[in-house]
Amino acid sequence: MRLRLILSFALIVLVSVTGVALIARQGSASAVRAYMFGGGMLNVDDLVDSLQKYYAEHSSWQGVDDLLKLPGSGYGSGQGHGQGGPHGMMMNQRLRLADEQGNVLVDTSVDQAAGQLVASELAAAMAIKSSGRTVGYLLVEGGMGFNHNDETYLVERLTQAALTAGLIAGGLSLLLALGLAYTLLRPVQALTRAANRLGQGDLSQRVHVSGSDELAGLGATFNRMADSLQQAEESRRAMTADIAHELRTPLAVQRANLEALQDGVYPLSAENLQSVLEQNMLLTRLVDDLRTLALAESGQLQLERTPTDLPALVERTAGRFRSQADSRQVDLRVNTPSAVPAPLMLDPMRIEQILGNLISNALRYTPQGGSIVLDTTRASNQIQVQVHDSGPGIAPEALPHVFKRFYRADRSRNRQEGGSGLGLAIARQLAEAHGGSLTAANHPQGGAVFTLSLPAQQFEPE
Repeated sequence: MRLRLILSFALIVLVSVTGVALIARQGSASAVRAYMFGGGMLNVDDLVDSLQKYYAEHSSWQGVDDLLKLPGSGYGSGQGHGQGGPHGMMMNQRLRLADEQGNVLVDTSVDQAAGQLVASELAAAMAIKSSGRTVGYLLVEGGMGFNHNDETYLVERLTQAALTAGLIAGGLSLLLALGLAYTLLRPVQALTRAANRLGQGDLSQRVHVSGSDELAGLGATFNRMADSLQQAEESRRAMTADIAHELRTPLAVQRANLEALQDGVYPLSAENLQSVLEQNMLLTRLVDDLRTLALAESGQLQLERTPTDLPALVERTAGRFRSQADSRQVDLRVNTPSAVPAPLMLDPMRIEQILGNLISNALRYTPQGGSIVLDTTRASNQIQVQVHDSGPGIAPEALPHVFKRFYRADRSRNRQEGGSGLGLAIARQLAEAHGGSLTAANHPQGGAVFTLSLPAQQFEPE
């Protein structure tokens, strides 16, 4: 990529310089022929045109010396100074006009023209034509005038100078291109190396970001992607370790009981088999929870929505826990809303699963003689169910993590008291599958409060 960028830049520069040189070469001939008509140089083409018109009008060269030798021009004596004549002729410039046979008719350096142009002079002279035939020759000599050989020489010199300047400009441009390419491609190469190592599994790769241009934005995006991949990998490893930890204990207990039954340590009775069955049920529940969580997170969990009376569902779910609350002397109350909302299109089994998890969690932390209150309210376009307990609340450092898989605020609790650590994670995923949300906070009056929010308009029947 670096080589292609350098070659492309160099090609553009060289094409531009070559174009300039060609334009200079094309314009040099015209510059020689018309070299500042008003600034002192002889304009040969204009003079030839004037002579051709003169011959066409008079059909002869009689009196043509008046056209070439004007008073005050200084050509007659050869001592002219400054500009003179209608064609801007300069000092010490000699013009000789000859007829078609080469006989000199006018010589601006002498008063009386005489002689004949030799072959070399005829070759250097400008032919004057009329009606398609050559009727004379104009030879420009001396001063700053130019003949064909002088013009060719000047064109070559100008072309050589233009090409030399072009090569120098091309070399400098190539050096600038190398510096520019190095500056531009250095961060790209660093990003490429980091991406290759990231693809090979090194998730710690990051690139240095400086500035605010597009490359800096690309580097920042790469760093965010690497952070996300690293966090996902760490989460996957942690989840794998948590699952292995959660499965190890019930499997170990189950194996120990079975080996004791097999060796005759425990008699084969319904009572001894009950402990094995309980461990099996714990494993089954853990596997079911993991499957439900995986389906909910991937968006593949199927909800069976039916018109549901949400306040009645809350009351029914709380009723399942009344005996457990009474045994712990906990006051479990449900505040019925004054305005009963219309039936909502919900999956009642999944909503009951959410509420059951929240009530069970509240009972676990509410002390004897405490209370748990369930409130159903409508706020704007949402219906909210709040579960508020009078327990110690949630530690501030634990609050951001309560909905994570296998998270337990109290690591010393066993599974029988603390559950699998998946309940709140599943509850949040089920709420989001309904288009709602589940949040946790500490109530200003003490205790924890969990809020289940469901969008009312979305689920009202049409």
